[in-house]
Amino acid sequence: MLPNLTEIEEKILDYMVSYLRSNTYQPSIREIGERFGIKSTKTVSEHLQALADKGFLERDPSRSRGVKILGMDLDAPGVSVPCFSRLPEDGKGPRADRADSFLTLDRRWAGDKGAYFVQASSGELAPLGCIEGDYILMEPASLVDLQDGAIVVAKVNGPAEYYRFSRGAQAVQLYPLAGKGSPTAVDDSTPLVLLGKVTGMYRRMDHLPAAVTAIAH
Repeated sequence: MLPNLTEIEEKILDYMVSYLRSNTYQPSIREIGERFGIKSTKTVSEHLQALADKGFLERDPSRSRGVKILGMDLDAPGVSVPCFSRLPEDGKGPRADRADSFLTLDRRWAGDKGAYFVQASSGELAPLGCIEGDYILMEPASLVDLQDGAIVVAKVNGPAEYYRFSRGAQAVQLYPLAGKGSPTAVDDSTPLVLLGKVTGMYRRMDHLPAAVTAIAH
């Protein structure tokens, strides 16, 4: 055990170090509480303050994740992100062991755990300014956490497609990204499989076609 640390303080510190190395940001007070079965956020905050008082952390109370671990090397290694040539057809999500290739990125650009790339097909992401061959970064998502206007990949009564997400007053709506077809209202009876949200795009400039039409936003 580290000097001057209680058992729970040492466990919390170890968890924060491991979490930071995996995600490049700190866990929230709520996540720390859930990890160790502590229901009171006040109690978690007191443990963090004790670690700060003992010189292991710096805290910024104005930020939800405003904690810095002192004396830690934050140089994160690259991360290999699986790449797929098309959206999953079975609606079960991509599996890294079936990836067509991998891109190694700085961890800060690689998205959350479970992120993956899909190569854009001709026209399917034109409203976003994407062209065929662009690598689209997808990250895990849930309907509860999605923000209005997010671009998602979902399987609804058919193959997986790109949709624009909208949270209305009465129901959630999924609008086909290409503007074809009617929006789909999502409720508890909807056979929906959410495969992720679009959070980034990577383009090889040396592979651009001879002429690319600019798309207004």
